[in-house]
Amino acid sequence: MIAFEKALELVLNNSASFGEVTLPLDKAVGRILAEDVFADRDFPPFNRATKDGIAIHYESVSNAFSKFKIQDTAAAGSPQLQLFNTSDCIEVMTGAMVPINCDTVIMYEHLVIESGFATLLKPVKKGQNIHVKGSDEPKGVKVLERGIQISASEIGVLASVGKAVLKVKKNPRISIVSTGDELVNVHEFPKAHQIRKSNSHTLKAALIDKGIASEMVHIPDEKVKTKEVISKLLLTSDVILLSGGVSKGKYDYLPEVFEELNITKVFHKVRQRPGKPFWFGSHEESKTTVFGFPGNPVSTFANFNIYFLPWLDKSLMGVVKKEITVILEEEFENTTDLTRFIRAKLVLKNGKTRAQLIEGNGSGDLTSLTKSDGFLKVPPNKKCIKGAKVSFLPTRRIL
Repeated sequence: MIAFEKALELVLNNSASFGEVTLPLDKAVGRILAEDVFADRDFPPFNRATKDGIAIHYESVSNAFSKFKIQDTAAAGSPQLQLFNTSDCIEVMTGAMVPINCDTVIMYEHLVIESGFATLLKPVKKGQNIHVKGSDEPKGVKVLERGIQISASEIGVLASVGKAVLKVKKNPRISIVSTGDELVNVHEFPKAHQIRKSNSHTLKAALIDKGIASEMVHIPDEKVKTKEVISKLLLTSDVILLSGGVSKGKYDYLPEVFEELNITKVFHKVRQRPGKPFWFGSHEESKTTVFGFPGNPVSTFANFNIYFLPWLDKSLMGVVKKEITVILEEEFENTTDLTRFIRAKLVLKNGKTRAQLIEGNGSGDLTSLTKSDGFLKVPPNKKCIKGAKVSFLPTRRIL
């Protein structure tokens, strides 16, 4: 059995690569960018009016009540106009190209428009209300770096530089495997000795939240069938996530099957709670990575977040998200030699993020997960007083 820190280090040291794929822009949200993106023109590409009003040549302003004859109107999307007499003005709409010979825009609210003339009502500052060409980013500059996750903000930038198609990292092919004769399908009513499958649905939903599809498979407590299914999945999966079958039970065949199929064990069992029986390894021939999670719901969910998601980030983005720190709202003492992961809910008090412990009824208490925002990480033999800063692992989006 190894320490939690060592287990996480070994998992991250065994990250994988799944290649790249080209996708159209409208299919790229949530994916990991696999290329650097450069501006193909200045940002903005022209001097752009940021207010509806008039464009003038600043040197023509004699006083706060200067009057300008309106020469023309410049609309957004129309070619650039030219102010021929610098004592006159051109009406401009927001987003329009600032006309040639104009260097200042005055909003309508600071004008009186009457009989083809515009009269100033307030003092003017040279260059006001103009988004200057190239002031955001000049042509050729790198605007997005490979390895970032594409959100709505990045989509806007990609569209503005003409990236109708782009390279992204391939998502892994993932198989989710549940084990055990006690499990029945969700639509079935369980007998007294049975329970409905939940872990596989939890994992599938968590992967959907990451924009990754997966296949769900169930294996009964039969060694021959277990070996047959796993051997087939090695041919079709980049990752196998298993729930159950890795402890010391009489019907926990997975460690034995892994060995027979030449799946190399990196480690088995970690000094942590929940999730101690965790098995991790890989198959060299197929390049499949195998995560064998304990079958208890909280153990499966915890290890998915503790190990798999950082592994996925490292594999796709090359980096792992930094831990966040929260303030403990009540005292907690870990009297064991295990790293404890404690369910907690976050609250915002006096501008600081604080954690309230969630009472749970062991690692089988699935409903407690709906009340928590993640897990506090408490080192072995550690007493945390109220107000102490503690590492926190979010399992849902938090503010």
